[in-house]
Formats: sequence, C-alpha cells, structure tokens
Amino acid sequence: MVEREQVRPLAPASERPSSDDDETTLSKRRFHKRRCIKYCAFVSILLLILAIIIIILIFTVFKIKDPIIRMNGVTVDKLDLVNTGTIPMPKPGSNMTIKADVSVKNPNYASFRYSNTTTTISYRDTVVGEARGPPGKSKARRTMRMNITIDIITDKIVSHPSLLSDISTGLLTINSFTSVGGKVNLLRMIKKHVVVKMNCSITVNITSQRIQDQKCKKKVKL
Repeated sequence: MVEREQVRPLAPASERPSSDDDETTLSKRRFHKRRCIKYCAFVSILLLILAIIIIILIFTVFKIKDPIIRMNGVTVDKLDLVNTGTIPMPKPGSNMTIKADVSVKNPNYASFRYSNTTTTISYRDTVVGEARGPPGKSKARRTMRMNITIDIITDKIVSHPSLLSDISTGLLTINSFTSVGGKVNLLRMIKKHVVVKMNCSITVNITSQRIQDQKCKKKVKL
C-alpha cells in the first residue's frame, strides 16, 4: 500500500509576517528605548543640578551664622544709700535692682530657638544676684529683645573688704554674665546647637545711680 503524503495548505499571503512588519516593530522598540534613556538622563541631570544648587545655598546664603547677643542698656533702681561721712554707702539689709535690656539677633534664614537665659551679677568674683529669662524664639533675620530684672543682695557687697577702697571714688564696678543656649534649625535637615555667652563690666555711679561705663565681650560655643 502506497502511503500518500499529506499536503498541508499554505497560509494566505495576507496572514504571513513580512520583513517590513518586523522592522517596524524593532524601530518602535528602539524609539521607546531611546526616549526612556533621554527621559532618565534628563531627570538625573535635573536632580544633580538641584543638588548642586542646594549645596551652594547651604554654604552661602543658608550658611548657619552665630546668633549675636547684645546688652543694649542697664538701669539701676531701688538703691538705698546711707551717708557715712563723705562716702555714701548702700543701706544694709536693702536690695538693689538692676534692669538689663538684652537682645538676641538671629542673622540666619532659619529660626533660632533658645532655652532659659541666665544672667548673674558678681562683685569681685562674688555672686550677688541672679535672674533667669523665659525661653523664646528669634525668627529668621530678626532680633528678639528681653528685659531682665535682677535683684542685687547689697549685704554681700557691703560685707566685702574691698568695698571701701572701690567706692571711695563714687563708682562701683560689677560684672554681669549672660548665657543663652539654643538651636538653629535649617530646612529641618541641618541642626546646629549654639551657646552664646557674654561678659560685661559695668561701672555704676553711686551718687546718680546710673551706668557710667560698660564693656562687654562675647563668646560663641558650638
């Protein structure tokens, strides 16, 4: 028996893939691939440029600067004097009140939050008064002013052995020390802790009860 070969019918010419269709598909894939590469490259370059701009701003415009503390003025109140011959002396058992006008300047483009401020008054290394100011916030490139009232215990001054020699000229020199600690927060990314300290030498005229001379030195601790 002779086996006949099975003849399969050929597919119509319209259904057979042509070389033109393959080239079109490859061309589209290459186009999409090039467009994706260009898009990724554009995004990468844009992010790089933004990163460079942010770094430049951080080290120039947004560079964190030290807050500036300043003693604008000091006034003396409630100073009771007793005439002891030719030299007026503070009355024993009385208190002397000093009011200090202190300002904290924030030169940064970020806010500066500070904790309680501490101010002490001393006479020849003996602390005779202390006051604390409330915490606060100095806005960007603004100045915050505080009025600090300090009660001085005059008995500690009167009992000091060097008082007579110092007060014989009608002048009394005392020292003030103010400390402000806080934190500068820039864009919630960069935080810098700062402690500003200021020492002042204040010369008080006993007769007029006014500040005759004042010299201050500031120190910043990072």
